[in-house]
Amino acid sequence: MTSNMSARTFGYVRVSTLRQSVDQQTDALVAAGVPVDHIYGDVSSGARWERDGLDALRGTAKRPGVLRPGDTLVVVALDRLGRSLSEMVKLLDWIVAEDIELRSLREGIDLTTPTGRMLAGIFASLAEYERALILERAEAARDAARARGRQLGRPKTMTADKIETARALLAAGISRVQVAQRLGVSRAALYREIPVH
Repeated sequence: MTSNMSARTFGYVRVSTLRQSVDQQTDALVAAGVPVDHIYGDVSSGARWERDGLDALRGTAKRPGVLRPGDTLVVVALDRLGRSLSEMVKLLDWIVAEDIELRSLREGIDLTTPTGRMLAGIFASLAEYERALILERAEAARDAARARGRQLGRPKTMTADKIETARALLAAGISRVQVAQRLGVSRAALYREIPVH
């Protein structure tokens, strides 16, 4: 890890809804030595990767992040980083790649220690396993649907009857916009099934 004499400590807090408060998390981070003005937070589902507070720490394509190599990010618990294991590991990968230290108070994880790095590796392996299981289940569901003759994906909005009606209306000089409105379909669907020649 990078040795940085000017390394700083930041905190991150997150709650899922406005009915919840970040006060308890903030108090725990301050007690752990994080300056209160270095604590960033979000009211957002952990499933969302784009979050204002997290973006400020990580940076975006338009602006650099607050965290620099050698800095430490402290959270009350790993689930504050993301709701799913794969999202947490995605952020852990970024933290390790950027040479940022991470401390999670509840789990006692500290990436500056060999044990912490080993635990991060275990989380990464579990997330990979989780992704593989999701893909396997999705493929099995698709196979089962195909075997039963079910259409996969979104159902077509333009049925054979609607295509026939659309052709008749267009032949009668009604505009495509009006035909789409009458049939309750998008113009894109109409153009897809009956292209302009």
